[in-house]
Amino acid sequence: MRSSRRTRWLALVAVLAAPVARAGDVYSYVDADGVINITNVPTDRRYRKVIRQSEVAGLYRSTPQAAEPRGPATPRRPDAYSDHVRGAAQRYKLPEALILAVMAVESNFDARALSDKGAMGLMQLMPGTARDLYVADAWDPAQNIDGGARYLRLLANQYAGDLVKTLAAYNAGPEAVRRAGEAVPDIPETREYVRKVVALYQAFKAGR
Repeated sequence: MRSSRRTRWLALVAVLAAPVARAGDVYSYVDADGVINITNVPTDRRYRKVIRQSEVAGLYRSTPQAAEPRGPATPRRPDAYSDHVRGAAQRYKLPEALILAVMAVESNFDARALSDKGAMGLMQLMPGTARDLYVADAWDPAQNIDGGARYLRLLANQYAGDLVKTLAAYNAGPEAVRRAGEAVPDIPETREYVRKVVALYQAFKAGR
């Protein structure tokens, strides 16, 4: 049974395969406005299970990083930036579904999102990270998505394709992963972040 579950997981994550620990069931649906709803206690018949309890590390509850509006309203639909996502996925050999999942959790597809820590745009690039990635304008969706995808690829290379470590480093930084013994840091926000991104990655892969 354990071998079978591992085989399904490896097939699912494709480019960024990762061993994972036990967690809880997660359910998701996308409403008519394109807003992604996630819960571990489904109260609406539209919810569908997107992850089983053996398929993601650490189920923790936390408040996601706050985002504040900047400038005019932007579309909040997964398909609004599909050309940019497709191009970045091809350039950096990443699944489109993974970039979409990171974008959903980071900014809910809001190109004007600004976190209380100063992270900007769709995949919430910090100013220093944006400079390191040669992103001239982090408020430009094309540049922001390209920079975020490039950073994911760099992290994936650093962690030998381990999806969980890659996502943990994207959220908390590689130094936090190093201090945790090359594991997911014991930070509730980071563990919840990894859980949500993996759940949404599965949902997008399945077309939900």
